[in-house]
Amino acid sequence: TTATTLLTRPTDAAPPHCRPTPPHASTQKLIQPREKRPRSIPRVNMAVNGSNDVVAVPSKQHPKQRKSFCRVTTILFVMTCAGLITSQRRMLGEDLFISIDSTASKSLIIDHPQNAYTKTMRPMTKARIDKLRGEDGPKYTVLVTGAAGFVGMHTCLELDRLGMTPIGYDNVNSYYSTELKEKRIEVLAEKQIQMVRGDVCDAELLKKTIEENKITRIIHLAAQAGVRYSLDHPFEYTRNNIDCFVTLLETAKSLELKETIIYASSSSVYGNNVKIPFSETDNVENPASLYAATKRSDELIAQTYFNLYKISSIGMRFFTVYGPYGRPDMAPFIFTDKIMNGKEMKMFNHGNSRRDFTYVDDIVQGVVNSLFVSTGQPEVVNLGNGRPIVLADFIRIVEKSVGKDAVIESVGMQKGDVPVTYASIQKAQHLLGYNPSTPIEEGIPKFVEWYRKEDAGKYMM
Repeated sequence: TTATTLLTRPTDAAPPHCRPTPPHASTQKLIQPREKRPRSIPRVNMAVNGSNDVVAVPSKQHPKQRKSFCRVTTILFVMTCAGLITSQRRMLGEDLFISIDSTASKSLIIDHPQNAYTKTMRPMTKARIDKLRGEDGPKYTVLVTGAAGFVGMHTCLELDRLGMTPIGYDNVNSYYSTELKEKRIEVLAEKQIQMVRGDVCDAELLKKTIEENKITRIIHLAAQAGVRYSLDHPFEYTRNNIDCFVTLLETAKSLELKETIIYASSSSVYGNNVKIPFSETDNVENPASLYAATKRSDELIAQTYFNLYKISSIGMRFFTVYGPYGRPDMAPFIFTDKIMNGKEMKMFNHGNSRRDFTYVDDIVQGVVNSLFVSTGQPEVVNLGNGRPIVLADFIRIVEKSVGKDAVIESVGMQKGDVPVTYASIQKAQHLLGYNPSTPIEEGIPKFVEWYRKEDAGKYMM
């Protein structure tokens, strides 16, 4: 009977030493139920430090409260960093794409300032631009700096043809043949176009010229040009391209000229960009030369003067301009001269580079059309042909136009050069009614014809 009783006795009723031991009982802790207490925000006591400043001193917190507080702090820190990164990317000119619901393919696109024109400016139609350029269009008095330069001379001639009054302004420096620059001035004089010989950095002369001629528009083309020259003459670039541009803007500010200022930038600002075609919204913070850096600086300075003084502007990013009276440091001039004279010439990057060569008349069309646009903000616009050509093919076109074969030394990429330039001209078409119409197969023969007629080899550097 006793044995039976022991076997049937409930476990709880067994003596302590006879009760079965649960698994891992030695490692388990007895947890007593605890009264639930409302959670509260950790208290902060105020104290005075040695400098008599009131400072916050956290009171002692329960470990779980501290853990929760640290978790919230970490989340806030990460969110702040994300905001700073987003802000930085926007400053660098990138389009930001933030996914909201990948399954539904919904997205939020933070647009680039250089895309605002699609919403704020109506397209410039051919009929509208033809009317503006016609007899009944506006007749401005335009200051053209760099008028003895290649694009400057052609711009003055086009303004004169449209019935406007161009006032040339140039210091006729010796970067390349002053004889060629004097020849351009003679061409302008034949059209009775006034030329002021002066430096844009000369604020007094610049102001006097604007006031005496009652200037209503400014096209700023004066600059220190050339990528390779900037490697050995850096200070000429910072002075002529940055200091003088600031002088021009300061003069416009002092005279309260509120009309849009047109100025020359360059395709060089795209530097080592690998995305093609080059768009105005691309990141341009990786220049390959000091020349490119000074041109990008001009764009940022123009933005600053708008932010401070509401001076609007349009920066023209020129893509490899060529044509009659062109610069002797540019490839079309160099190749034509070498081939005509049977001299050996270097073909950089073994002829694999691609260039968006643009005929000067097409560039000037874009520059002049910009006078008819009131942007209300700083803009940058590509002016190119939109049809890049491989360098080796370009040389063959020059050979055909000259009637001789080239003597070529194939070499690698030159320092400061970029492998490709290729303009997206969608913005220029929308804003300016820009329509480049001269293919390279037509433009090069026109240049070679001028070269022969002018015996332009005498202008070589």
